[in-house]
Amino acid sequence: MSVIKTPATTSNFRRKQMVKIVIVGDSTASIKEPSARPETGWGEKISRYLPQHQIVNLAKNGRSSKSFIEEGRLLQAEKELHAGDYLLIQFGHNDQKTDSRGTTPVEYQHNLATYVQTARQQQATPILLTSITRLHYVDQQQLDPLAVGPYPEAMRALATSLDVVCLDLFAATQRFFSALKPQQAKTYFLHLEKNQHPNYPSGITDNTHLNNQGATAVAKLVAKCLTNAPLPLAQQVLLD
Repeated sequence: MSVIKTPATTSNFRRKQMVKIVIVGDSTASIKEPSARPETGWGEKISRYLPQHQIVNLAKNGRSSKSFIEEGRLLQAEKELHAGDYLLIQFGHNDQKTDSRGTTPVEYQHNLATYVQTARQQQATPILLTSITRLHYVDQQQLDPLAVGPYPEAMRALATSLDVVCLDLFAATQRFFSALKPQQAKTYFLHLEKNQHPNYPSGITDNTHLNNQGATAVAKLVAKCLTNAPLPLAQQVLLD
């Protein structure tokens, strides 16, 4: 019996053959609800630079490296991963919290090691990403080098000890936004005047979360970082 592939079945077949890039992390990467727009996660924009890959964005608002595991979300990611896939891991902003989500740098490293081990057990490649910077200034122009506390450095150290590729997105975003005047940098974040957007009638000043322009810019920084990574994926990134 012969099987005729329709365009739909051919598309499904190709999608199944595509290497997956699974993203786990927090609100800076996650897919947003319509009620949150124009807030946008960089994970929503990364497919532009990786068109040959299937992007599975499991990042979730408000999650830390700890709470993501506790809620069973890492198990969900594990089910998505197969040999040859990639797991992009970005946490830190909510690990800073003083509530139950918070972690010490040592606990943070322990949690990250669990993500790395999970990927490797599935014969997938883990990639660590330090958190994007918050738009916190120590003076009129200089961004706070500890805008995400000790967590970027803790991740770098863990990456070295476990021989994991680490994309230093914290450093990349600090350079990017430091090159802009503060008023210009704010246009990449969720800054809205009163009545400027129906989702935020009272306005909002948010120096952590990105808007569409910011998410697009950060996704491009992720892509640029990937081109320098010692991975086959580096050759498959398409930059503008």
